[in-house]
Amino acid sequence: MRRELSSVGDSVPPTGGPNGAPAIAAVGEGRPGAHAPGESEDGPQGAGRAARAVGAPGGAGPAAHGGRHGVERLRALVRWESGLVLLVAGVALLGINLSSSFLGTYNLLSLGLSNGEIAIMCLPLTLIIITGEIDLSITSTLALSSSVLGYLWERHWPMPGIIVTVLVLGALLGLINGLLVTRFGLPSLAVTIGTLTLYAGVAEIVLGSTIVADFPSSYTTIGVNAFPHTDLSYSVVFFAVLAVVFGVVLHATPLGRSIFAIGLSSEAALFAGIRVKRVKTLLFVVSGVVSSFAGVIYTFRLNTAEFDNGSGLVLSCVAIVLLGGVSIFGGKGSLLGVVLAVLVFAGLQNALLLTSFPQDASGIVTGGLLLAAILLQGGALVDWFARLRQRQQSGRMRRGGDLVH
Repeated sequence: MRRELSSVGDSVPPTGGPNGAPAIAAVGEGRPGAHAPGESEDGPQGAGRAARAVGAPGGAGPAAHGGRHGVERLRALVRWESGLVLLVAGVALLGINLSSSFLGTYNLLSLGLSNGEIAIMCLPLTLIIITGEIDLSITSTLALSSSVLGYLWERHWPMPGIIVTVLVLGALLGLINGLLVTRFGLPSLAVTIGTLTLYAGVAEIVLGSTIVADFPSSYTTIGVNAFPHTDLSYSVVFFAVLAVVFGVVLHATPLGRSIFAIGLSSEAALFAGIRVKRVKTLLFVVSGVVSSFAGVIYTFRLNTAEFDNGSGLVLSCVAIVLLGGVSIFGGKGSLLGVVLAVLVFAGLQNALLLTSFPQDASGIVTGGLLLAAILLQGGALVDWFARLRQRQQSGRMRRGGDLVH
């Protein structure tokens, strides 16, 4: 993960465009063709690729140019989200073929109930990964929030006060992550792996082996009943509302442009006047609050507070975000892609459950989607096809030369 130079502070004055807008904001949209002046669309290696494309010394020649040019045109024409739409349609057809009840009211409600908390936690994780960081502690934050909720309920706290306390706790847990990453200059991958286990251990200390399961029905119905006048679960409605909010922030505000700019180059963003450390810390705090909120919903859905609630969900969240087209290296992604990836993930999981597929092996979906997202996103498959086409064209040129001689 990228991080800013520790020798440079956050107080660098803006050097950007008119009205104090950071000059780098223009490169932060994550759109095809949007790149910094003097750089190619391919990023740091863009100059080298451009040199090879025009036949510069050391390049791969006309064959490589033809293969690369065709692949880049294909990439520009076919957006990631378009492929996800087709994938969603394919999953729906697969589910219908496997079971006639796939699109039934009860099954859709069940699908939302079982995936709502995962979808909610994916939203702040999307923004964090776009900045070039990651938060693997989200599910431990969920578990600790669930444990504290059960602990305080056992001591007869009023439920509204418990929920507020849990959300504040989530903000503090996120703040710890943010400060360790931004103020101490530690890599977010290492930090959040550490807090993943730390928060899980604290959750076990708080609640131990106790299972709290006597929550008031007025709250537990939120976790299992459909939202009034709809066939959607409460968690899906919460996710839809939050997705709109996060989407507007990411794609239609200066903060969103700053997030993209930080992901492309935190050093350049810093010199453009963006408060890199403050933005990253804020995102970790938001992640903590949203994960705690997911912990509250998770507890009410199961009507059970345990120290290990939500364990093992973090890889599902990461797989969904990457499948949604968010670059693991930062600087690229969209909320629409993540929403579509949630539908793909939830649909595949649910379709398998409607068959005789063993439920314990459902991790195949998570692992398969994660690997597919990394391969496609990193360009490994595209580059493989480009090299294959290059070899074919080189072979034809050699055969043509042999005929001439």
